[in-house]
Amino acid sequence: MAATILVADDDKGIRTVLEQALSRADYVVRSTGNAATLYNWVLEGAGDLVLTDVVMPDENGLDLLPRIKKIRPELPIIVMSAQNTLLTAIKATERGAYDYLPKPFDLKELLQVVERALSKPKQASRSPREDGDDEDSKIPLIGRSPAMQEIYRVLARLMGTDLTVMITGESGTGKELVARALHEYGKRKNGPFVPINMAAIPKELIESELFGHEKGAFTGADSRAIGRFEQAQGGTLFLDEIGDMPLEAQTRLLRVLQQGEYTTVGGRTPIKTDVRIIAATNRDLRQFVRQGLFREDLFYRLNVVPLRLPPLRERTEDIPDLVRHFLDLAQDEGLPVKSIDQEALEALKKHKWPGNVRELENLVQRMVALYSEEVIDAAMVAQELQPGEASPPSEAPADDESLGEAVERHIAKYFAAHPGSLPPSGLYERILREIERPLIIQSLEATNGNQIRSAELLGLNRNTLRKKIRELDIQVVRGVK
Repeated sequence: MAATILVADDDKGIRTVLEQALSRADYVVRSTGNAATLYNWVLEGAGDLVLTDVVMPDENGLDLLPRIKKIRPELPIIVMSAQNTLLTAIKATERGAYDYLPKPFDLKELLQVVERALSKPKQASRSPREDGDDEDSKIPLIGRSPAMQEIYRVLARLMGTDLTVMITGESGTGKELVARALHEYGKRKNGPFVPINMAAIPKELIESELFGHEKGAFTGADSRAIGRFEQAQGGTLFLDEIGDMPLEAQTRLLRVLQQGEYTTVGGRTPIKTDVRIIAATNRDLRQFVRQGLFREDLFYRLNVVPLRLPPLRERTEDIPDLVRHFLDLAQDEGLPVKSIDQEALEALKKHKWPGNVRELENLVQRMVALYSEEVIDAAMVAQELQPGEASPPSEAPADDESLGEAVERHIAKYFAAHPGSLPPSGLYERILREIERPLIIQSLEATNGNQIRSAELLGLNRNTLRKKIRELDIQVVRGVK
């Protein structure tokens, strides 16, 4: 006998499309525009699968899920929603949905999901969670583009697992935000989330940072120190920029993943570990494996579930939502309340965004802080995004020009171009930032990426240097000169 599909959606047009598509696929279809009728059908024992919208006139479809699962736990439910956020996907999965499809959906994909759900062996689902409704604003991931919808669906499926995840993506795409979401909405949310950036730690200290060390294990080890694995016990360890891990440490990490235990540097007693591993990289690890820079066996241990984050240029339709989110964050930090007009948003969509979401966030914060106007317009965006232009020959700096003279010339050029006006507020911080970034980059290049030596050269504390590298989005590259 043909399977019966129960469809609930308050949009008559969508119901008609679904009725036609499912009927052509030889399913029997019963459709309704409200949650009450759907629930009555389920009580009567009707239907082999439920296809339901979230927003309906009498009840939220997500609130209906636990009630359906309580009386018919084996009934597969597919949730459709135009509220395309990570929270919607998480709630649907937590409350027992077989799958979640964002609107607008592809009919071919929907039919494939229906077929898989009906062919799945009948078994009771895990108990749906009855959590209170958190607001979407608490979710760090923003965007309703198709690329982000696929990320949300994958994340929702991974929340109840301990599978190792490898997050790939360009710098600034939000890899740590995804890792934190996996932790904070997963089964280990009550445990610690411990991040470690391999690119920010001298290679000779990585093993000590990961596994801890005993007193006297090496010069300067005046006392026992616990490592990140011990700190993350019962929670999640996020290994950021895993491609920068030296081969010696890779070997020890592989042993931990294989045996579930490790020893501290200088120690002999094995320590059992219970952590979920999430790794991330902006490198091509497969290429690193071919070059002998990354262990192949470790790569496959970490790459259990690969998750690629799209660069911002592949999801520019998310820029308006991201900008509004960053404007709200700026207001929360005590900066003035600002809005942005449509022309400015269109200008932002045309930018290539080499620094991805992090670059956009920095830009929004800068415009909020530096411009006195209440509305950010296209002229401000153009001013901040314009590429550096070569100075005319008459303005070329002299070989013996001092730094102070260069800054003075830069400010004088602004006044010449804007007679009778003052520069935007925050000029001091802006000039400082423009000087700081190239200075730190040059010091890192001069020390071959050694942050300890670079900090000494600049006269900074090492932690201060690390913070500035992160804030200024500076890529640290090590290599032999």
